[in-house]
Amino acid sequence: MILEAAILNIKPGLEDDFESAFKKASSIISSMNGYLSHELHRCIESQGKFCYLSNGKV
Repeated sequence: MILEAAILNIKPGLEDDFESAFKKASSIISSMNGYLSHELHRCIESQGKFCYLSNGKV
């Protein structure tokens, strides 16, 4: 199994737009070969920072 973790920095004021676009992209992400799951979390300590986690198999 593969776990990918990425910190995403979004321009201030565009966080809600990013989350909306990410929801639309989720269907594309979940259709990828080897996909198991993914999550997006907004950082509560830093404005505009998100943590993306994705699980997959080879």
